[in-house]
Amino acid sequence: MTDYWCELAWVGGHRAQPGVLIQVQGDRIASVTTSVPCPPDAVRLAGLTLPGMANAHSHAFHRALRGRTQVGTGSFWTWRDQMYDLAARLTPDTYHQLARAVYGEMALAGITCVGEFHYLHHGPGGVPYADPNAMGEALMAAAADAGIRITLLDTCYLHGGIGMPLNEVQHRFSDGTVEQWASRVADLRTDDSPVRRIGAAVHSVRAVHPAGIADVSAWARERRLPLHAHVSEQLAENRQCIEAYGLTPTALLADRGALGPHFTAVHATHLSGVDIGLYGLNRCTICMCPTTERDLADGIGPARSAREAGVRLSLGSDSHAVIDMFEEARAVELDERLSSNVRGTHTSPALLGAATVDGHRCLGWGEAGTLTVGALADLVTVRLDSVRTAGTTMHTALEAAVFAAGAADVHHVVVGGRVVVADGRHTTIDVAAELHHTIVALTEPS
Repeated sequence: MTDYWCELAWVGGHRAQPGVLIQVQGDRIASVTTSVPCPPDAVRLAGLTLPGMANAHSHAFHRALRGRTQVGTGSFWTWRDQMYDLAARLTPDTYHQLARAVYGEMALAGITCVGEFHYLHHGPGGVPYADPNAMGEALMAAAADAGIRITLLDTCYLHGGIGMPLNEVQHRFSDGTVEQWASRVADLRTDDSPVRRIGAAVHSVRAVHPAGIADVSAWARERRLPLHAHVSEQLAENRQCIEAYGLTPTALLADRGALGPHFTAVHATHLSGVDIGLYGLNRCTICMCPTTERDLADGIGPARSAREAGVRLSLGSDSHAVIDMFEEARAVELDERLSSNVRGTHTSPALLGAATVDGHRCLGWGEAGTLTVGALADLVTVRLDSVRTAGTTMHTALEAAVFAAGAADVHHVVVGGRVVVADGRHTTIDVAAELHHTIVALTEPS
């Protein structure tokens, strides 16, 4: 049993509570007591303690593009060409090295669980490695090295666009057919690991034909696994889908049985009112990735309308222009202020819920994301004495965390009862050094 005494902690509700004693036994929270003095043998956590945060949408290898795709003008599609160039260079070994450092950066930011939307499966030309799941195994090993949980959202990718063949790089993403995809994914093993789980993904309506969407959806539903898909990130995708099938991407996914409580639409930036209603009716989740959506000039998603329709929101850092879940959370509210001229649509507790409990839920970790008895012992403590957060009180702690704090304010992280970050430093990885070495080796001329 380990006792953690939190100066302030968010255990639910509309404000933080003072003097919260959290007892951890094994990888679970055994008890939570509020308004108590610090016991002499407890680990004292100064600042605000939150449940571990879930990054519900990640492409780990995109981290190597940071600072390299922000030069000049362009669009999502020109950015994608640079991303393909990077994807062509990765091997299982280099992917493991990069992802280990990226997941280390996530741990430093208070992320205790990542949903890795994984589509870089095979070698050059689409030739499988000796182990067809070598790339996925590299990602799961990287998460374990970094000390965080992972849901590997293994992604079906069959076409280069609606009615288009795969290009040279996209062959690495494809198993050829849904049946071959399912056969490969069936060989992935979690070995009853407490930190790794499997989910499924349809890359997009551009990359999987309607019959394939139905088959992948049925596969995930039969196994009660989470199912994710990129949806309506770009207006061009909507136009192409309507021209080809007479349906929006959301309506096509609904028609093919994808929607339900297990389904998460990633981005969902350009939705009609009918689309939003379908997500609400089917109790789906939308994963918004505001820092990527603004970096790629995608647009501002309909967060308010989605919430009012009963849709849950989760958050992801996607292409990792930055890795900071506080920034993702506040961007949902602040970006919508720009488009609506209304302040305060999303409360701090609601935004923290998207970063914690709802993010975990959409990744298949329903027992995580809360500071409650029986939950996984994932704790994140944020400094309230930095230049960003100084002056915070119990009454303003949640608002300070969401609207002022950043990843740099995270100073203590516990995952499943194990300390992963202490005093703002990763306990096993020199994250900055590994990021620098790996990214320079991948991106700079020799």
